[in-house]
Amino acid sequence: MSAVVVERVSKQFGSVKALAPVDLSIERREVVTLLGPSGCGKTTLLRIIAGLEDATEGNVLVDGLPPAAARAAKRIGLVPQAPGLLPWRTVRANTRLLLDVNRRAGTVSNADPEALLADVGLEGFADAYPHELSGGMQQRVALVRAFALDAPLLLMDEPFAALDEMTREDMRHLLNTLCERTGATVLFVTHSLAEAAFLSDRVVVMTSRPGRIHAIVDVDLARPRTAELEDDPSFFAVETRLRAALHQGSGRDGSGRDGSGR
Repeated sequence: MSAVVVERVSKQFGSVKALAPVDLSIERREVVTLLGPSGCGKTTLLRIIAGLEDATEGNVLVDGLPPAAARAAKRIGLVPQAPGLLPWRTVRANTRLLLDVNRRAGTVSNADPEALLADVGLEGFADAYPHELSGGMQQRVALVRAFALDAPLLLMDEPFAALDEMTREDMRHLLNTLCERTGATVLFVTHSLAEAAFLSDRVVVMTSRPGRIHAIVDVDLARPRTAELEDDPSFFAVETRLRAALHQGSGRDGSGRDGSGR
């Protein structure tokens, strides 16, 4: 059984059609990225899969369950753009927030937040508060919180968008390491070609609104992936393929002009 199955899903907001019918399946332990222009429905599709938004038409299954049921069963972890840390809780307490809630609900995770903090280089900050951390450090805490839930599916909505380029690069390398180590299934939304190329097994390239799948690009880069990969010609070749698909899907040629020659 696939981790996620999306069948003919569309979404309408009043008179605005955000998503045209979309079909997509994501296999277990796969990292799939949604890439496309602003307003193409990437986040809308992710929210529908998360059970936070209802599709106008079509069906979604997560581990064979409707999204709302999968969320209730703690099968889905969500990492939004903003870390969303509680300012009155320490780093340690923030990483355990979802575990504490789930424990009261009778759900147990096998993940160890303390070990995860060490993995992301924050073992010395467990007793610090969010205001004492940089933006990149706060996002690391948000990653630990999501992985500590031990959910088989992680949905990530541009979690590094607000970070500077160097921190963003560090974060994608860190996320890649965590994904390869834990075997989590990930659906990742981004505007960044480098993030899509480095993290993904497949990249779903979407068109402008109403969002459709223009192409699905297989990323044939060997794992494990290290930082040195981004200096390799094979990495640039993947970025080039993604850029071409992105331009074609938005009706523009590789030069950034639209297809009419204007």
